[in-house]
Amino acid sequence: MRPMWTATTAPIPMSPKDLRDLFLLAAIWGGSFLFTLQAVPDFGPFPLTAVRVGFSALALMSYITVTGRLPSFLANWKPIFALGILNAAVPFSLYAFAALRLESGLLAVLNAMAPLFGALVARVWLKERLTPSRILGLCLGFLGILILVYDKLSFNKGAEGWAVLASLLATVFYGIAANFTARYLRGVQPQAVAAGSMVSATLVLLPAAIYWWPAQFPGLHAWGAALSLSLLCTAVAYLIFYRLLSNVGPSKTITVTFLVPPFGVLWGALLLDEALSAQMLIGMSTVLFGTLLATGLIGKRKAA
Repeated sequence: MRPMWTATTAPIPMSPKDLRDLFLLAAIWGGSFLFTLQAVPDFGPFPLTAVRVGFSALALMSYITVTGRLPSFLANWKPIFALGILNAAVPFSLYAFAALRLESGLLAVLNAMAPLFGALVARVWLKERLTPSRILGLCLGFLGILILVYDKLSFNKGAEGWAVLASLLATVFYGIAANFTARYLRGVQPQAVAAGSMVSATLVLLPAAIYWWPAQFPGLHAWGAALSLSLLCTAVAYLIFYRLLSNVGPSKTITVTFLVPPFGVLWGALLLDEALSAQMLIGMSTVLFGTLLATGLIGKRKAA
């Protein structure tokens, strides 16, 4: 789950502690693709995603109960339930499927398309105006994707084309979820939204996870990766994310989007010996620059 905003809030100064949290969050979320890649061969997409959201739900529900945020979830459970499908159950499953074919670094870079699709959905659904610079950003983002995947678009059996489409479809769901949150959950305590959406995703995924549970019980390495994905990359990451959001506001917090892909590529290269090619660097740079424009973080006209 990657909540997203455009840069419309006045900047708030960022302390060294906030900057540390920002880079820590990016490093954790960048590692989520690595853990997915390590766990999904043993679990399969649906069981792994159910484990991810299930243990995260337990951790986050315990947190909001102890901190007195449970009533906020109960009062808004219907839109939160829908958000869990849009922002966790579906995109997490799609990424798990994609991880069967794609490298973790490429998954991390493709994930940076989420704010671009968020801007498109905002234009269609919320009638948000797209400035020329934001339109340029969208075009650059899609150009970057073409650079990254032009040689991976075969849809033959065992090819990577379906995995690329799955990962891009996941970012479309993130874009829809961001706008759904803005429309139906504005003002609701975000920790309650995060915890409740994990509960929702768990309930939705449980039947599929039981049906497709692997005949051979996953090994200790796969369980370690799955629990790291759930507790570190989901539950702990959300708590860091919302602390940042409270301290520095959305316009600074959204910059984590641009730090996640470099960390994802770095972890893949260091820990999985994934190749760091010129194609990857050029495509990633194009996507990130396009996302900066599309989200309004650069290219905004200053008032005279």
